[in-house]
Amino acid sequence: HSEYKTTMAKYAYAPLSIDEDRRRRSNHLSSGGGYDNDPNAAGSNEDHLVHERMPLCVGFCVLLAIIYVLSRTGSQDALGQQQQQQPVVTNNNNSNQNNNNNYATGGSIPVSQPASEPVPAPAQSFAKPEQTTSQSGSSYSTTKTTSTGGSSDSSTAKTECNCPDVSNPEELIGSLREKALANSPPHIIECAKAERGESQDACHLPTRDRYAALGQKGATLWMTGCSGAGKTTIATALEDKLVKLYGKHVYRLDGDNLRTGINRDLGFSKYDRAESVRRTGELATLFTDAGVITLVGLISPYQEDRDAVRKRHEEQGLAFYEVFLDVPREELEKRDPKGQYANVAAGKLKHFTCIDDPYEEPPNPEIVLKTHEQELEESVDQLFRRLERDGILFGAPKVSPPGLPNPDGDVVVDLHVPPELKAQRRAEAETLPKVLITDMELNWLQTIGEGWASPLKGFMREGTLLETLHFNSILTDPFNLTGNALRLERQTDFDNFPEYPPASRVSMSVPITLSCTSYTEEAIRGAHSVALVTQMGQTVAILRDPEVYENRKEEIVSRMFGVIDMEHPYIKHIYAGGDYLIGGEIELLDRIRYNDGLDKWRKTAKELMQEFQDKGADTVYAFQTRNPTHAGHAYLMRSAGEDLRKKGYEKPVLWLSPLGGWTKEDDVPLDVRVKQHEQVLASGTDHPGGLDPETTVMAIWPSPMVYAGPTEVQFHAKSRRSAGASYFVVGRDPAGMKGSSSAVAHPDDDLYDGNHGRYVLQNSPGIGDMKMLSFVKVMYDITDNVMKEPDPERPQDFISISGSKMRLLARNGAVPCDEHLSKNTDLVEKNCVPSGFMVPNGWNMVVDYYKNIDSDRWTPWSRPNVEPPVASRTKQQGKFGSTNYILQRTDYESLWHDIPLRPSGEPETIVNMVTEIPLYFTPKMEISKEHPGNYIAQDTNKDGSSRYYTYGVPFFNYGAIPQTWEDPDVVSEGGYNGDNDPLDVIEMGSSQLTMGSITPCRVLGSLELIDEGETDHKILCIALTDKDANSIYNLDDLNRIKPGHVARLKDWLKRYKTSDGKPENALASETPKTVEQATAVIAETHLRWRALCGHDGTSLASLSPTVGKFWLDSAGCRGDHD
Repeated sequence: HSEYKTTMAKYAYAPLSIDEDRRRRSNHLSSGGGYDNDPNAAGSNEDHLVHERMPLCVGFCVLLAIIYVLSRTGSQDALGQQQQQQPVVTNNNNSNQNNNNNYATGGSIPVSQPASEPVPAPAQSFAKPEQTTSQSGSSYSTTKTTSTGGSSDSSTAKTECNCPDVSNPEELIGSLREKALANSPPHIIECAKAERGESQDACHLPTRDRYAALGQKGATLWMTGCSGAGKTTIATALEDKLVKLYGKHVYRLDGDNLRTGINRDLGFSKYDRAESVRRTGELATLFTDAGVITLVGLISPYQEDRDAVRKRHEEQGLAFYEVFLDVPREELEKRDPKGQYANVAAGKLKHFTCIDDPYEEPPNPEIVLKTHEQELEESVDQLFRRLERDGILFGAPKVSPPGLPNPDGDVVVDLHVPPELKAQRRAEAETLPKVLITDMELNWLQTIGEGWASPLKGFMREGTLLETLHFNSILTDPFNLTGNALRLERQTDFDNFPEYPPASRVSMSVPITLSCTSYTEEAIRGAHSVALVTQMGQTVAILRDPEVYENRKEEIVSRMFGVIDMEHPYIKHIYAGGDYLIGGEIELLDRIRYNDGLDKWRKTAKELMQEFQDKGADTVYAFQTRNPTHAGHAYLMRSAGEDLRKKGYEKPVLWLSPLGGWTKEDDVPLDVRVKQHEQVLASGTDHPGGLDPETTVMAIWPSPMVYAGPTEVQFHAKSRRSAGASYFVVGRDPAGMKGSSSAVAHPDDDLYDGNHGRYVLQNSPGIGDMKMLSFVKVMYDITDNVMKEPDPERPQDFISISGSKMRLLARNGAVPCDEHLSKNTDLVEKNCVPSGFMVPNGWNMVVDYYKNIDSDRWTPWSRPNVEPPVASRTKQQGKFGSTNYILQRTDYESLWHDIPLRPSGEPETIVNMVTEIPLYFTPKMEISKEHPGNYIAQDTNKDGSSRYYTYGVPFFNYGAIPQTWEDPDVVSEGGYNGDNDPLDVIEMGSSQLTMGSITPCRVLGSLELIDEGETDHKILCIALTDKDANSIYNLDDLNRIKPGHVARLKDWLKRYKTSDGKPENALASETPKTVEQATAVIAETHLRWRALCGHDGTSLASLSPTVGKFWLDSAGCRGDHD
């Protein structure tokens, strides 16, 4: 293409050898090409003749120069005499050396001492007799001398010449080679993007991409040491392990395979040794740059030569490890695998490195192997661990501390908004459509945002969900090698597929999804971003580019669990979710805190990595807990650490990892477990049930449990790797549970085989290099009060304490046993627990829990403790969101009876609103009709649990109008009775009202709801304090200022119970009542309240029997009369 011709750089290539050029021309001709067919045939012939003949001509010139030099160094007779006088050096141990020497001189080499300072120079720089020639800064002179008698005699003349000593051709060639290397440019220009004398990286595939595609990094392990130290043996064993067991690309370079080829022309002089190291170093540099783990085994005795190789690697940013095999001479002589040390001792071998030739020990090698003190496997493991620690065994850049694995996807995920952007993002979130997330989904949000589900950066899109369900793994392309870097963050496309799918697969076995109702789906349709709001009304995140798709519940359940049990707690949760799922990437607006006293144990994956690094961990093993830790658990954890130290790790760190997210009702509460673990750490190693706090880190894992057995345990392990764990301790039936009585295959029995979880985990396709540590059976040894593996030689000394027995003993308040135990001791009858079973303070906590198991003071799992926005002059009791929470006014005895209907002097269109549920909050709060003071309390479901809105995020403030009552004896035109409550009011403004506040509100109209066969009027109003109050006086104004608000409210009122499995409500009329009609409803219900309180003389006996349960004794009602 002509447009390229003007921009092409003029490249400077190294000349081809004759053989290489002939081969290229031969290949060209044999493939059907030919110069006759070439339009530039003549030029091509000339170029090839030049390429072929020029090196030959140069060779002849060099040969002539050498002959000339030899002719000036003395007569052939003198040379012959010298040869006869000097002994001939032979080396029977290496034929290559002898062949090289003979090739250089045409015969045996006379022994001569090298010049003290040889001056290398190219052949053409030598001077003629009786003159001086200067070239390249070097000069050579010859001077004719005469005898003392002044006469000249050629036979006796003594010639002095400052010329290279040709009696040692190896030294001459080495000197010339040094000169040539010194004069050669450091780089040859390889492409137009590079400049002369600079790095040519721009001309190659980027190293990061190459390594990522290969799944490993290149590295050179330069093994240096004396002959017999074990270089070849260790390199061979390491190569075998890396290639066969880990599938890595490895190649070994040593003297044997190099001297048969590239180093065939080299002997064993200092110059040739240096050249051997240089050539091998250049090869290793290329291999390493190509992503090969290169194992070099050369004695390479001189530090200067090794440093030059290191420098070449460092210049190109390549990993280089100098490995010194430090073995004493006596051990080497004892080994002597080739008999060389014996030959040296017998005087048959001279100039042997480490004996009578020097070996310079590395002053600061990266690795030292004392092979005389280690087994072969230990030396190999030492090298393997170093490669593993430095991330050489995987291709991605190292993003975790040394010794810790990269998270899946090779990126540390932390989705918290930077501090400088928080205010901006919060302001944006206020303007976005709202999506409700449950407390369980808040756990999942934390799991994603803090990096525990890497590489996920949001709730799963449909394609990601499908991969998870069908493969228990997902494909990733973090470095965009195949153009799929953003595949997890793009809308799922079922019509167009990439030409080259990503080659990287990571573990992802559990669906992480966000469900929503049709109400929310309609509200966010077309939105580019949405705000995520908790049940407690807190906006915690923004979700970008939402992808809404069908929630195929049956498919998810069947593939995720593989069992049929409709009473399974997480299966029930899935079926209770909305009909849609929302996928998209999230931004956390702030750190997720639960304010339950346990937040200090909640750390992000990134923070936990840092803590492991601070403890100096060279590996981490994780132990997940769903129960209190007894001495058997502690034994397993300590034993695992000892096993890792035996593998060569210097400081394995234990991660005690209590499960923190949602759990089923009968699991031990989170706070009980964590506080018991605190006592385990506080006891240290003084008690057999304690753990060493110096080598242990406790951190809560935020994910919910899903009880999916073998499927779920893969996620447990993968998630721990995201924070730096290389090992995961796994026991019998991990993540399993007993089936309910409704289970089809295993009612009231384990849903999964106890061995399946470990088996599946060990063979999971996406689990990578993470390793498993299995539980072993432990029992209590009554001879030393320690839990350990039972000794088959003395079974009478071991007793078993099962989990069910432990729980029974705790419920009974068992105390430490004060007598000697035997195999037949009945612990339940004695009501005692062995002293070494659990740390004492930890046992006391367990006893306290089981004796008070029905108390509501426990924290079952991570749920936010939020202080609600409450009005002034109020007081609270209990925990907000729980059934024991109440809120009272301090200035009114009753919120129902004592607060006036409307502010004094205001028209009938203005009423007082008592706020029960603030904007965005979902706990269903209401004025209690039965309790003294008619305080605001948490409404409950039929099973006694706290009731929450689940349909979506309420976009209104909700409350009651005081001094009103929908009398059940009053029948509407449609034939429905009143709902027996104060009149409900919905405030349609933009600001959140505080709970318990008394707010003047302008009536805009009303809707008549038929709720479970009862009339339930909803008065619509706007607070006089709202920013739009002066513009909104009726529902027409509301629709103009806030389009769609009334329609959304009608949908909410009719369908808000459907997300709880209940039928839809109905409206008596789709047309809202006017302001006048709504004020008439208020007036009517006020009259009914007056009758309820007897203000018009009505007796209680004449009213509905249900009012007998009402508290009416306040001063504003019947407190002053019957």
